[in-house]
Amino acid sequence: MSSFSALHERLVQLKEPILDSLARTNYTPPESTNVSVKSTLDSLLSGKIPNPKSDIPEHQLFTSITNFSLACALLASSQSSGHELLSWIPKNLSILAENAFDELSRAYVGVLGERNEKKIGDLGLECELISVEKRLVVELMPEVFPLLKERIKESSIDKSDEGDHFSAASAKAPVGYAVLAAYQFRWFVTQVEYPHLGKLCALVIPCALTTLDHWSPEVKGQGMISFTHLAKNVNSAELGWYEDVILDACCQNIACSDEIWHHVVEMSVLLVTSIQRNDPRSSWFERIVNEMLGHLERQPRNKERRVIWLRYVEPLLNGLGLVLLAHFRRFFPLFIKWMHDDDDETVLLVLKRMNALFRLTWIRNTPFIERVVDELAVLYKEAAMRRAREDIRVAVLQILTLLQQCKGKQFEAAWDKHRDDLDLMNLSLHLSIKE
Repeated sequence: MSSFSALHERLVQLKEPILDSLARTNYTPPESTNVSVKSTLDSLLSGKIPNPKSDIPEHQLFTSITNFSLACALLASSQSSGHELLSWIPKNLSILAENAFDELSRAYVGVLGERNEKKIGDLGLECELISVEKRLVVELMPEVFPLLKERIKESSIDKSDEGDHFSAASAKAPVGYAVLAAYQFRWFVTQVEYPHLGKLCALVIPCALTTLDHWSPEVKGQGMISFTHLAKNVNSAELGWYEDVILDACCQNIACSDEIWHHVVEMSVLLVTSIQRNDPRSSWFERIVNEMLGHLERQPRNKERRVIWLRYVEPLLNGLGLVLLAHFRRFFPLFIKWMHDDDDETVLLVLKRMNALFRLTWIRNTPFIERVVDELAVLYKEAAMRRAREDIRVAVLQILTLLQQCKGKQFEAAWDKHRDDLDLMNLSLHLSIKE
């Protein structure tokens, strides 16, 4: 039996349990779409393939491998999705697909190792440093990313070159296909990590940018997850060729829908701090901070948005350092408002970020010291009625102690009005010990 036939036979063996499980899984297409995911998977997994015992043309084998890999990517990606197109896929089928792909990769390298090594070498990677289970993923990226990019673009909204009107390609292609392609793309990207992913930026970034340009939040979200993975696994030099277009895409997407706000905040913070690591006065830092603050100022009572922003923003604060002083007039009105929110998580996060602001800037010249001291004193008393009162009071003491250390007489003057408050006696005692 030829090596191609042996690999083909193994591919058929790996398909069978997935097709059997897929056939037994109940599926009702969502009413909101005319895209049948089950039919798409059946098409990718079945195809017209000859008997596994017979010889198979080389191109047909590689087409079958590519289609099988795309099916596995779609099934595996469903584990992290609640989208209606993928929610019907049971976890055991998703895991079965993941394991089958790993098995195929091992079989592929075992049979066609030289081809695989050359393909990976052509991408600038050292094959021996990549695990056997990931080698097929890397080889397939140049094949599948252009396909997925085109599938995503089919339902995008494009600006006409000849006028000011927009044309919706979605009239020709249901958006569901773009959603599936975005999930497949994200799965492929997240299979590769540092230090290998950096060599693949030229393949990954164009397709990732296409997802961010799409109008669908679900498509955008998968692109944002991909960029976040990229930011965590690629160094700033490897992103350098694309820095302006990437950061512009971040700015353009900050005013996104609630469902993907957490993705855009994490992505934007990680990318700008990575790409502009040595330039806190960069215009990109300025634009991203202003976009985020403007968005929060317009919705100061949106709990989910502020909690997400407070949770992810610290690397941005660290990256700005002393430049944060230029943003104090916008940070503090929000922080003071949120400091007294009914939600304990919000309050604790605000106190942590305020501590970071003071630690990074050592306060310098700011008119907010007296107001901050007054608000912290009020919060310390309010904490008596909260579940997280001990944690809140510890955080308040930490900030006041920091203010005491760095502002000296200005702090003492601000605190003087609170020294005789019976509800703050314990706090005054702690502060007097630290003098």
